[in-house]
Amino acid sequence: MTSRPNNNNALRWVAGLALPVALLLAMQLTSGQEGMPRYVVAPTDIGATLWQLLVSGELVSDAVASAYRSYSGFLLGAAFGVGLGLLSAVWRQAEAFFDPLVSTLYPVPKIALLPVIITWLGFGDVSKVVLIALAVFFPTFINTLYGARATPVSLVWAARNMGAGRFYIFRRVVLPAALPQIFTGLRSGLALSFVVLFAAEMVGSNDGLGDMIIRAEEAMRYDWMYAAILTIGLLGFLSDRVLLVIRRKLLANKYPGEAARS
Repeated sequence: MTSRPNNNNALRWVAGLALPVALLLAMQLTSGQEGMPRYVVAPTDIGATLWQLLVSGELVSDAVASAYRSYSGFLLGAAFGVGLGLLSAVWRQAEAFFDPLVSTLYPVPKIALLPVIITWLGFGDVSKVVLIALAVFFPTFINTLYGARATPVSLVWAARNMGAGRFYIFRRVVLPAALPQIFTGLRSGLALSFVVLFAAEMVGSNDGLGDMIIRAEEAMRYDWMYAAILTIGLLGFLSDRVLLVIRRKLLANKYPGEAARS
């Protein structure tokens, strides 16, 4: 009886790995063949280049620079998104002020704002962090706002009938009810922070994984390019896993079903 779920999990893993393994095998077999483009690089060559860049320290320094920008922008955007989203959920005047701004600016590609931000803040890390923060702000704000507004009215009235004040209701009823949706926004914002990071580092940057990809493309070193792309993917994957662990711990007591899906 207990082996059936394990077998299903194993089948899902195999199904999920089938396409990536087939793609890697095809790249390995066709790399260097006549008529194949130069960007088809053997995975073994990519692995060797990745190891060389790690040993030399170049990949580590670029990864640290990119991680600093991405995490700084994520934390800044998430703080403002969650904070203002909760404020707008409990204060109608704040919602009336922020809702038109968010509705207007959310569809705008954030990378389109990079020239304006660079004009204001220069080519340094500040402009990149601000751009990432803007990208993170919108999904966290929207998910937080609607998560808090979805709090069951019966819970609020029950707390009021027992004499609870507004701050207590916010802290013990509204905020816990909004947590699942808040984490949905945080995961979306975290993914966007790495997407925007690459675009931000393409302009006026002397380090970082995005800059490494551009330099590799100019030098036609596609093995370097793939190594940098893999590093960005690994950073994003590990960051998402950490966020899921935090989510699971915070929701375990209040939302066992939600935590189990993490």
